[in-house]
Amino acid sequence: MPLQHLKATLEKYHPLSDEAWLAYKACCKVTSVKKGEVIYAIGAVPTSFAFLHQGLVRAYVLDEQGNEYNKNFFAQGRFPGCMTALLKNEPSWLAVQALEDCQLVEIDHRAYRQAMLNNADLMQFHINYLETHWLLEKEPKEIGFLQFEAKERYLKFLADFADILPRLAQYHVASYLGITATQLSRIKKELKTE
Repeated sequence: MPLQHLKATLEKYHPLSDEAWLAYKACCKVTSVKKGEVIYAIGAVPTSFAFLHQGLVRAYVLDEQGNEYNKNFFAQGRFPGCMTALLKNEPSWLAVQALEDCQLVEIDHRAYRQAMLNNADLMQFHINYLETHWLLEKEPKEIGFLQFEAKERYLKFLADFADILPRLAQYHVASYLGITATQLSRIKKELKTE
């Protein structure tokens, strides 16, 4: 089932020929991780990224004092990984950790890149995926963090992550917003009285 879910997700971005799917599938390995397990560690040089079949993960960074800051959350149907480190073949400054027990498909990055460069369908999928998630989705978030106060960022978070909000601890939400859990409690209380 994880591979069928992966194929259906890929084809939301671009239809794949049988040849393209076989090439992609050859790069994959189904695996499971337990809640709390770090899938990709800070300081490690990753060799793969993942497709999340079931579960929830977070991507986070650490500051010099060891404080964690959530950069993103990934639910089923998404592709968590340390992409900058993969592309540069260098240690990652980002970690990916399971917030729930997860079933995922591990995708060998080097093999995938080779398959993509040799297959027009995979190349088109890749372009469409990047445009959707790395440009259209990421840019407004970054602009919002520069322009909006914490309350407006929280309201945007509620809209963007409504489907996973009940599965997230409040301190993870606060960390994502760049505020403390106490500040988040105040914002929530203020919104209830409006």
